Amino acid sequence: MKKILTITLLAFFAMSSAGLRAQNSDRSFEIAKNLEIFSSVYKQLNLNYVDDVDPGKTIKVAIDAMLGSLDPYTNYFPESDIEDVKLQLLGEYGGVGAMIMQRGDSILISEPYKGLPADEAGLKAGDRILEVNGESTKGKKTPDVSSAMRGQAGTTVTLKLERDGKTFERTLTRREIKLPNVPYYGFVGKEGDVGYIKLDEFTNDAAKHVREAFESLKKEKPAMRGVILDLRGNGGGLMNEAVDIVNIWVPRGTLVVETKGKVAAKNLKSHTRLAPVDTEIPLAVLIDGSSASASEIVSGSLQDLDRAVIVGQRSFGKGLVQNILPMPYNSQMKVTVSKYFIPSGRCIQAIDYSHRDENGRALKVPDSLKTAFKTRAGRTVYDGFGIVPDVEVEPEYMSNIAIALVQKSLIFDYATLFYRSHIAIAPAAEFEVSDSLYDDFCRFLVERNLDYNTYTERVIKDLREVAQQEKYDFAIEQQLTAMEDALKRVKEDDVHNHREEISEMLKAEILTRYYYDQGRLQGSLKSDKVLLRAIEALKNNTEALKNK
Repeated sequence: MKKILTITLLAFFAMSSAGLRAQNSDRSFEIAKNLEIFSSVYKQLNLNYVDDVDPGKTIKVAIDAMLGSLDPYTNYFPESDIEDVKLQLLGEYGGVGAMIMQRGDSILISEPYKGLPADEAGLKAGDRILEVNGESTKGKKTPDVSSAMRGQAGTTVTLKLERDGKTFERTLTRREIKLPNVPYYGFVGKEGDVGYIKLDEFTNDAAKHVREAFESLKKEKPAMRGVILDLRGNGGGLMNEAVDIVNIWVPRGTLVVETKGKVAAKNLKSHTRLAPVDTEIPLAVLIDGSSASASEIVSGSLQDLDRAVIVGQRSFGKGLVQNILPMPYNSQMKVTVSKYFIPSGRCIQAIDYSHRDENGRALKVPDSLKTAFKTRAGRTVYDGFGIVPDVEVEPEYMSNIAIALVQKSLIFDYATLFYRSHIAIAPAAEFEVSDSLYDDFCRFLVERNLDYNTYTERVIKDLREVAQQEKYDFAIEQQLTAMEDALKRVKEDDVHNHREEISEMLKAEILTRYYYDQGRLQGSLKSDKVLLRAIEALKNNTEALKNK
């Protein structure tokens, strides 16, 4: 087998080299020379290395290292990873429809998706997966178990699970799992007259579903005074879906995005091609640091066209376009083929992968190289660092205790216990964490002996060690001890001082148990500060057009 592989590789590289040498250029010679070197290196490894060399693994490592030197988005996928490709690009995969998480040596169900095989079989958040098709999960990592649970639609997988100390088995029939790209839409605001649409991914039919959601909102409340499209946390996807989403609110024939790359055939101008639904209704788009790629095409083009007010935090800054190319033996490669430019002419790519520092890290586009562009109405916008919102809202950071509660899965564990002892709760839009519920959670934390370290504590510890090394500890030990005591007293009150933040986290996790992801999202809207700021911006619509 190895000899066949070696001969095949040599033949492939020989043909490639012959074709390339036919081209009279230094670049062609360099490509041919290095292909020949690579072939020889593998041949000598195969013949001489002390242990057997796994050809698939070795070549995969080499390919990954080569592509990794370019950018994070150019990737090779062997046939075994095709389900992951489908999930990334199409939002679908063959599986049972459940998120899993790792805790120590155990793998737990963290969230079953509504109406899918895991949910229909009665699997619940907190169930521990002991075996997959008879193979123990002990010591395995989440990707390994996830891969074992996935497979071709129509095939079965048998899970052995544990709940409340009791083991049970379920045999599930895998389906083609299609994650909803619009998990929720409805009305927000005190008067309930502002439409809201949450878009999670730009997968197939994303534009169709956003259009249907908007048309449904208009039908229910024809006089609604605005609509909000939430792209926070949306890492992008298919560019054509982004163009069609913009088309919902701008006229047919409007330029949305242009791509430019090495291959002339891939240089395209994408215009809206359908009749819009509404070109007048006030529109706001929510973004954050995780909004990327297609999210930035939508938010950036609507900003350039002065069609929407952008609210939130600066977006990620991914102005690169990838294509999927078929490779031999059912493998595929995702390749960056071009950069995209939105209507003002700017590219929002924030990192220059063609230039790196002495440690090999790609460099951000420096401020000195950023260029000013104009929106349709003459406002100034810049390239090179993502989409800067028209209305910026400072991001909120988690407190030390909140981080500890997540890391130790204490909110998850409490929600699991709560769900098993409460048959029902109020509707998602009405449910709140009551005083009695929060007090019960505090007692739960006492039972679990919650402990965590803060950055301040680490600084005091480091200072003590340095003082001891420099023989100053005798002079400041009393002050250090006093600081530690004061910090301990403050930490004891953290669970009460950060009640609002912790209550929102508790509410989200509990709502997920009863109403799935849709309920979690719906329940968060009342206290969503970015959303509230967007409602305010829509109310005072002139803010959408003012200069930044």
